Amino acid sequence: MRLGFAVKVLGGGGLPSHDTRRWQSEPSLGVSLDRLAAILRYAAENAIDMYRMPTGLAPYASHPDLPRFRDQPARFAERLAEVGALARELDVRLSSHPGQYTVLNSEDAHVQALAVEELEVQAELLDFMGLGDEAVVVLHVGGGAGGHAAALDRFCAGFERLSEAARARLVIENDDRTFGLRDVLALSERVGRPVVWDVLHHHCHDPDRIPDREALQLALATWPAGVTPKMHHSTPKTALEEQARKVGRRVERRLVLPQLRAHADMVDPIGFEHFVCATAAGLDVDVMLEAKGKDLALLGLRDPLAARGVVLPGAVDIES
Repeated sequence: MRLGFAVKVLGGGGLPSHDTRRWQSEPSLGVSLDRLAAILRYAAENAIDMYRMPTGLAPYASHPDLPRFRDQPARFAERLAEVGALARELDVRLSSHPGQYTVLNSEDAHVQALAVEELEVQAELLDFMGLGDEAVVVLHVGGGAGGHAAALDRFCAGFERLSEAARARLVIENDDRTFGLRDVLALSERVGRPVVWDVLHHHCHDPDRIPDREALQLALATWPAGVTPKMHHSTPKTALEEQARKVGRRVERRLVLPQLRAHADMVDPIGFEHFVCATAAGLDVDVMLEAKGKDLALLGLRDPLAARGVVLPGAVDIES
């Protein structure tokens, strides 16, 4: 079981994830790749085996009004190949996960076209890096307008607009509101692409009441032989939040309960121990940790679990 984190490096004083300058300053994929190389070395030094790259690695490459940025993957093909070779040398699995505005099943043709372009860019980056089939682009189904059947049909129509290269990188994730595991399993059969199971989303939205281990096994079965499946794990936020609002000259404050779907800063080691020893016991799966503490959340799991005899990748077995 390889463990990974997403985008930001908080440990070691922090590392920038990509070139975040605005378009007027001519941000560059070349700058982003230098930063990615530094993150890969940091990951290897800390025995971290997976990393989710920022969607904006190639700045503005999919922006419809800034076409001059679109050729960045091809323009930096040589540098992409070098960084891809570094990832393979260090054995760090890479992926990307476009956000909520990449909606392949949108009713709006323009929004769907933007999603297609974004997915093409993400696939080009992974292809130019020379990465194997484990390097995937994770996507949610999208909106549920018109009902589940119509929404899934629109996803399939959007999928057909992708190039073969982009289709070959795409994997589908269950979400926390609309499309549960059964939905994405059915969609997986239609488009022939694997399912990434998100355990917290499953706990938020599971109308079929599928037990965790069964859910994980169903998702893993969608992956082709020879490709290690991946999934997402996170702990729900439990801390109260204080909200303030101005009423006249006064400021009213109140405590607000967190939503179950909100990610905590860290990963609960007790819950993760149960996941490792029960839900995923004996199963071959890589786990992307989605915590606001990023790499610190991953590193912070090792000692508490090692003390209980559960040795995670990169940890020292204190009983040996």
